[in-house]
Amino acid sequence: MGKLTAQAIAERALEIGDGEGLDAVTIRRLATDLGVTPMALYWHFKNKDQLLVGMADHLIGGFVPEPADERPWQEQLRDLTQGLIRTLRTHPCAKNVIEQIDPISVPNFLVVWDKALGLTRTAGFDVEESCLITKYLLQSALAIADAPVHHLAGHTGEEIAEIVRVKRVGLQSLSAEKYPYLVEMASPLVAGADPAFYDSFGVDLVLRGIEALAASR
Repeated sequence: MGKLTAQAIAERALEIGDGEGLDAVTIRRLATDLGVTPMALYWHFKNKDQLLVGMADHLIGGFVPEPADERPWQEQLRDLTQGLIRTLRTHPCAKNVIEQIDPISVPNFLVVWDKALGLTRTAGFDVEESCLITKYLLQSALAIADAPVHHLAGHTGEEIAEIVRVKRVGLQSLSAEKYPYLVEMASPLVAGADPAFYDSFGVDLVLRGIEALAASR
């Protein structure tokens, strides 16, 4: 193979994480898969913690935020959030990777975070509020990208139908007196929403709250 790069190592690590979980991502395993010695990987990543940061940086690097423009801050923040969700969804292990690292140590994430902070300041929020809002946005983006409605994509139609049936029966078997709404809404709860609607509604729910708060100032 050609010259081994940090990007190639991170991409392979993400692939292993997607298929087998992050516990399977080790320097020795990566060296075997990439046909090199472990020392060749240590040149780029000294340990697992550094590797996780590299994986996060490579992942977020797939999303390049648009430069600030003249559009309303609401539109720009929506584009930023939706772009981050799309990027996180490219790898099923993304949520686990992000949860195990300090975002401040990820250069590509700092670019996204800085723009989000700038947009919230433009919206009229103070420094402390802007910090909290952008942290909530990251958590919301992770939750939406990692939603079960998308996890079913790898199953056959018959498998999905059976998964839904078992969950629906489980909820419908609950005491209607104790859990009236869970029993009533069992079918839509387990069947889930259309993935596109799930994403758009989730982003609307988060951003409209921010917009309403900004408008109340």
